[in-house]
Amino acid sequence: MKIAVFGTGYVGLVAGVCFADAGNQVIGVDINEEKIRGLQDGRSPIFEPGLDELLKSTLKANRIEFTIDQRRAVKEAGIIFVAVGTPESEDGSADLSHVLKVVQEIAENMTEHKMIVLKSTVPVGTAEKVTSLVASLTKQPFDIVSNPEFLKEGTSIDDFLKPDRVIIGCTSELARNTMKKLYAPFVKNGNPVLFMKNKAAELSKYAANAFLATKISFINELALLCDAVGADVEEVKRGFTSDSRINSSFFYPGVGYGGSCFPKDVKALAQTGAENGVGMEVIRATDKVNDRQKCELIKKIKKHYSNLNGITLSIWGMSFKPRTDDVREAPSFVIIDALLKEGVKLRAYDPVAIPNGKKRYKNQVQWATSSYDALKDSDGLVVVTEWNEFRSPDFDQISALLKQKVIFDGRNIFDPAQIRSLGFNYYCLGREHA
Repeated sequence: MKIAVFGTGYVGLVAGVCFADAGNQVIGVDINEEKIRGLQDGRSPIFEPGLDELLKSTLKANRIEFTIDQRRAVKEAGIIFVAVGTPESEDGSADLSHVLKVVQEIAENMTEHKMIVLKSTVPVGTAEKVTSLVASLTKQPFDIVSNPEFLKEGTSIDDFLKPDRVIIGCTSELARNTMKKLYAPFVKNGNPVLFMKNKAAELSKYAANAFLATKISFINELALLCDAVGADVEEVKRGFTSDSRINSSFFYPGVGYGGSCFPKDVKALAQTGAENGVGMEVIRATDKVNDRQKCELIKKIKKHYSNLNGITLSIWGMSFKPRTDDVREAPSFVIIDALLKEGVKLRAYDPVAIPNGKKRYKNQVQWATSSYDALKDSDGLVVVTEWNEFRSPDFDQISALLKQKVIFDGRNIFDPAQIRSLGFNYYCLGREHA
């Protein structure tokens, strides 16, 4: 099949190279000329494990190309994916301006039937809105398909190649058959392609992300209660997730969720509820708890030191999660902002996200070349992102490098009893009494 993908960010680029890897001819489209030149040379603008290799192999096989020529892409492709950003508006709703602009460009250049597939995360009713827009701009036949993505940054290639499920919202048999054929190579393991109406497909994406975010906020609030009453959240978690009705995934206490999806999608779902007279109180509470959770480690830091002004702290981790350089809505930024405001000197290290951290903080933060380099002359270590390389460090080396043996573990990656037996003051979330 000949496919065009408008947008070469996390979603669009991953989709494009994976479709090309499956034997399709793909045109990646973006308005950023510098990004397109880099992609044509095999340079990915984002860090994602496995993406560089797949990009280079599909380019070499001449199954993917990149262009700023939107008109040509529309002319040559029968299936056109829209995978541009839907950033958060001031009221929390999704900003559809980029989506609608791309759809307008597609409609104005159609000379025959096109299948327009909405891959971007869009609110309920967007397919209807897009249908009306296209119909107002062209007499050519078309289908509007809703195909939300369920990719996790850090594992998005595997998620696309071996999806848990594929959700397709459409109204015609042509669209159904075409999308079924397109995704057939990715569901050979028997996982389902679920066909439904567009509104249900649109809402399914928000429902999934909001539920996972709710699980995170639930365990984080439970961790606060554990600290208050003297219980160990890990023991509590084992107790309630042993119930066969409760899946244990995402129940990991920490400093809150971040990234491009959960914060934005939770707010957008709450706003959709408000626009339709539904309070969405659980979803609003999820958002509120997450905002508060990002400050919990700051409280522990302030409580330990009598005066923060002039001390030096080491930050391990900038990205909102491991295996990505994405710092959007990252808890690290909330923590760094608060510490800088208190006059703390910061030394920071992240395996891949330092360039993005530098864009925000420049020389306000000292940037280390390794996790141990970050500890030099520091009064304490603050763990913010649970990168694998942080999980089993040399504690003798940490002890030798730190001026004070203090660790604030925002992801509960260490065993409290072990760390305290080594003479460290150790602070975590929900395990203060472990």
